[in-house]
Amino acid sequence: MKATDILREEHRLIERLLNALEATAQKLEQGHEVPPDLLLEVVDFNLAFTDGCHHRKEEAALFPALVAQGMPERAGPIAAMVREHRQGRQFCQQMREAALRLPSGDRAARSMFVANVYEYVEFRRRHITRENSILFEMAERIIPAGAHSEILAAMEQIEREDLAAGAKPTYRALVETLEREAWA
Repeated sequence: MKATDILREEHRLIERLLNALEATAQKLEQGHEVPPDLLLEVVDFNLAFTDGCHHRKEEAALFPALVAQGMPERAGPIAAMVREHRQGRQFCQQMREAALRLPSGDRAARSMFVANVYEYVEFRRRHITRENSILFEMAERIIPAGAHSEILAAMEQIEREDLAAGAKPTYRALVETLEREAWA
């Protein structure tokens, strides 16, 4: 198994979340209620899993392996992906701020949350497509077969740290909860 296989699998989980998040935004836009604490959990998912675990695997394990093979770190695909990771965090912070204001009945917060969700979902889908079809394809071509075990070991260490923090087992469950809520 290659690191890119694991990262693509995680992309599929993130895409499930994006689909459910988009459906949830549509419900909010139509005036339906969605528990604000669930929306905060979704934002926390993005910060903990998408950014804290998944992006850490890319930035701390895959990207250094690409740099070791001559790919520039401060320009090109790696720099673009790191920049987009930061942009994703900004979207999540804006969604978080809006979700925190929802329980007070703040209508502007509802609109702000919905608008951020739509922008974030479109942004994240494009990002995933670029990683899967450009960056990961490049990685599979330039990283020597013998280097994959080191990358996988680094990714496993990140997983262990995540498990130690008690977060990982809840990611899939949170996506399933949001999916049920979104299409209820």
